[in-house]
Amino acid sequence: MTLEPQLILELAVLGLCTGYVAGLLGIGGGMLLGPFLTIILSARGMPADMAVKMAIATSMGTIIFTSISSVRAHHKRGAVKWEIVKGLAPGIVLGSMVGSIGVFAVLKGTTLALIFAGFIGFSATQMFLGKKPKAGREMPGFAGQLGVGTLIGLVSGLVGAGGGFISVPFMVAHNVLIINAVATSAALGFPIALANAAGYVLSGQGAAGLPAWSVGYIWLPALLVVASCSVLTAPLGARMAHSLPVAQLKRVFAGVLYVLAAYMLWKGLHG
Repeated sequence: MTLEPQLILELAVLGLCTGYVAGLLGIGGGMLLGPFLTIILSARGMPADMAVKMAIATSMGTIIFTSISSVRAHHKRGAVKWEIVKGLAPGIVLGSMVGSIGVFAVLKGTTLALIFAGFIGFSATQMFLGKKPKAGREMPGFAGQLGVGTLIGLVSGLVGAGGGFISVPFMVAHNVLIINAVATSAALGFPIALANAAGYVLSGQGAAGLPAWSVGYIWLPALLVVASCSVLTAPLGARMAHSLPVAQLKRVFAGVLYVLAAYMLWKGLHG
């Protein structure tokens, strides 16, 4: 696959838009990057099975870079609950490795597309309804956090997302303030992305049909262009969030996610 100027431009625009939306709405970029990277790669003749796998893996790789700036900003405000990060991180690493090395490598890309479609549809519905779980009990002990962390890492590894749509509701339901839950979820995004990216690299070794400049299932040109551009616009989106009706914007964005979910569903069924 040739890295022509049009492809670089498409990746740059995708990175700029993803970073801005992530900062504006407080979500990770995986839900946008996965479908759009699949579209870009498929348009250049890559088979559906490989296009979906590379899109998911590459989008996860970008989270490594975008999560760092987000964590720094939240940490300066003292919003990150590091004791929760320490409790969930071991399970996250375990689940991520199982998902990215084991299950991800075994499943076909079209099957992953169906899983991704379901994940996006669920996330869009939660965003559209604006549901927030009621505060309940305190955070569980080590065993409970290990189990939840494993689930977060596993799901993230299959869909290439940062896990915020699982971790944030879980923490809020256990008496963690929403601002702390969002900040802590951002901190959890780094071990999720790092462990899964390592798994994608290992599981993709020797895979047939990989394009040039690939490291496992991660396609480096897309990773570099998207990550560098998204880091530029994420702070702009975060700044704009304070002056725009974010609740209404989330409902509009949910509509976009439904369209992307429909595309991934079609890709999974007819890819």
